Amino acid sequence: MTGRIVCGVLAPHPPHLVYAENPPQNEPRSECGWEELRWGYERLRASLRRFEVSPPEALQSAAPSSPTNSPRRPPFDVIIVHTPHWRTCRGHHMLAVPHFKGQSVDPIFPHLFRYHYDLRVDVDLAEAISAEANELGLCTALMRNPDFRVDYGTIISCHLTRPTWDIPIISLSSSTVYDDVSVEVGDAQMIALGQATKRAVERSGKRALLLASCSLSHRHFTQEPPVPEDMTYEHIYNYNQYLWDMRLLGHLRAGRPKAFLAEHVDFAEQAVSETRAGSLTWLLAALDFPEIPAVVHAYGSVIGTGNAIVEFPLEVTPREGT
Repeated sequence: MTGRIVCGVLAPHPPHLVYAENPPQNEPRSECGWEELRWGYERLRASLRRFEVSPPEALQSAAPSSPTNSPRRPPFDVIIVHTPHWRTCRGHHMLAVPHFKGQSVDPIFPHLFRYHYDLRVDVDLAEAISAEANELGLCTALMRNPDFRVDYGTIISCHLTRPTWDIPIISLSSSTVYDDVSVEVGDAQMIALGQATKRAVERSGKRALLLASCSLSHRHFTQEPPVPEDMTYEHIYNYNQYLWDMRLLGHLRAGRPKAFLAEHVDFAEQAVSETRAGSLTWLLAALDFPEIPAVVHAYGSVIGTGNAIVEFPLEVTPREGT
């Protein structure tokens, strides 16, 4: 069976959203906050549930006249996330230990995010992506250290997309090539990494969900209100950043992903965008720059940054028998 990328998502990672959700894994407690983005993630999760299917053996054993109450198979076999907060100076790294467990603390917001994670990694597919990337001329490395602390960008995007943590993940680092060389060279590498990801998934026979863990405009406030979840203080940092965010989302909603790439140099600089880490370029390349309207589940601000939850639905409904 040929594997495939079923869906891609722009999945921003503000720690405030996990803080406001009060999951048992996170120590700090909140009262509310950032509802538009949190409800946007709820809309995303509801949308992705359409890929849940019953195992074939359960369908065969069900009585024709009775409703099928068989257990549902998770909608994906693996979640692959590219994160801006695992920065690597030499090449592109991938998690390659079967199991990670520990605590992640946001260095800027330790009073909001102290999260106990327990996750599985698809090591075979991580190794395959690395091999495919090497064939395309990229420098890669596999993270084999079992004591490595998984970054909060990976954890937050995965938690908000699939809080049950019942699907193995792969996390890809962000190379400093954007800062060391240029946005153009960075995008060229991320396009190659996206192509390598796609090839590896197809050869694996697995169904993959891809997450680009980044915000859009990323200039943010340097002072926090007395109550972090007090939304009367929350707004986009400035009007120019808002205009850039709307321009980018306009391209994606109209099915023009290559228009984003053509303007990425200006967007990355003028909006101080977190897309400069390459996550969105990697995602669009892995999806073959799909000329289909993206679904924007939410747009909102966190400490002045612009965040959009955007789904690229390559398959509207799951394929028959999968």
